[in-house]
Amino acid sequence: MTFAGVTLPEVAVANLALGLLETTEAYGDRPALRQGDLVLSYSRLDEITARAAAMLRARGISPGDRVAIMIPNRVAFPIVYYGVLRAGGVVVPMNPLLKSREVAFYLRDSGAKMIFAFEDFAAEASNGAADAGVDCVVVTPDGFEAALAALDPDPEIAERDDEDTVLILYTSGTTGKPKGAELTHANMRTNAEVFARLLAAGPDDAIFGGLPLFHSFGQTCGLNVAVLAGACLTLLPRFDARAALEVLSRDRVTIMEGVPTMYVALLQAPDRAAYDTSALRLCVSGGAALPVEVFRGFEEAFGAIVLEGYGLSETSPVASFNHRDRERKAGSIGTPIEGVQFRLINDEWDDAAEGEVGEIAIRGHNVMKGYLNRPEATADAIRDGWFRTGDIARRDGDGYYFIVDRKKDLIIRGGFNVYPREIEEVLYEHPAVSEAAVIGVPHPTHGEEVAAAVVLLPGASATTDELRQYVKDRVAAYKYPRHVWLVDALPKGPTGKIVKREIQPPADIAGG
Repeated sequence: MTFAGVTLPEVAVANLALGLLETTEAYGDRPALRQGDLVLSYSRLDEITARAAAMLRARGISPGDRVAIMIPNRVAFPIVYYGVLRAGGVVVPMNPLLKSREVAFYLRDSGAKMIFAFEDFAAEASNGAADAGVDCVVVTPDGFEAALAALDPDPEIAERDDEDTVLILYTSGTTGKPKGAELTHANMRTNAEVFARLLAAGPDDAIFGGLPLFHSFGQTCGLNVAVLAGACLTLLPRFDARAALEVLSRDRVTIMEGVPTMYVALLQAPDRAAYDTSALRLCVSGGAALPVEVFRGFEEAFGAIVLEGYGLSETSPVASFNHRDRERKAGSIGTPIEGVQFRLINDEWDDAAEGEVGEIAIRGHNVMKGYLNRPEATADAIRDGWFRTGDIARRDGDGYYFIVDRKKDLIIRGGFNVYPREIEEVLYEHPAVSEAAVIGVPHPTHGEEVAAAVVLLPGASATTDELRQYVKDRVAAYKYPRHVWLVDALPKGPTGKIVKREIQPPADIAGG
């Protein structure tokens, strides 16, 4: 069997990169990626990722080696991503906004051998890589292209097993440092295939690429779905409502993928009627609940169906969705996708009583193999193939699920996860801080905003602006608390544990 001139063994090779070869053979002349005026066909993408694989192999990357990518939504991300896959490596995607201390932690924890960082973020990436003793390749548009052009393409696709790790996505609970969720080739390819069928995506589609590719939502539902379906992914490096409308209009986007804040911004854009978005047929939303008024208003204004769904990094990410050909319920995360099962459970893993709320547990092709080097955390999260999510939900009589609360203290700000413990640890490093508690407060467009209640040490002094800036200098921009207030004491339970549900933000903050 031969794809794009590459002879493959008769036994199917599990490597996720095979999807690119298959699509190239079928739709080589069709556009694969678009960024502004730059368009790469599938044949060109196949060739340039083969050159990237050659670069990686020349630098000593072998199957199973970890390679970090810290690049925004530019064509360089898919090129490095599929280059790593072709070489048999494991991708460690990282938010370009991370600071050096965060970069160093992710590199050390994942065991990455090298990191590719876009030039705009090179300082933090290089400093973090130096701390971790890892080689950093700074990607500039002209320089990277020239470096690849000097290499001969290496068409070999490394053979990998279904259960081999292909991706390490960092997530966290509220009790400790971020954990690397290990996702397999089978996890990622199957989830993308199922989601492509849910969207009815094909080579005539143009998919909006505004979701960050370092995140599982943008990576699976945008990049990998596009490649498997032969569609064009049109990239927007940084979301802005007017820029997004220009992309939707110029590239005749048919499938929009976004988080609620994106839909709010597009719906509220004062000049949206000036853009021709008539090609748009389907929109999907995830990351947080889409307000019902936005759901209905967007469908009416843009004439496109909106589907809401749910997933986590640990589930590749898609777990449930509303469907095009079934009833769609505003405010619901829909029903489990093909090949996935849901249960509602209590703390003992027993099924919740019928009609009662419970914690969502998920089993299926999408569930990760575990947390990297954290067997205890894996055992706590997965039992008999069921992954407990920490999200509390109810199920209606039609089998649709509705999130009602989070068991974990996770804050979702504009579709990005913010883990309070991480921010609290930074606050505790400030010499004037005695205690700190980070919570989410309502926000009209971001869904939630990060807020911190702080107790100072006796005799110490610090302003709220000083504390806010202290955290801002040490974490990614979306994580730092916009609201900080000082209190004499934090509410505590009998064991001395801080009871966050009893924290009352000041009146001017609590209302969002």
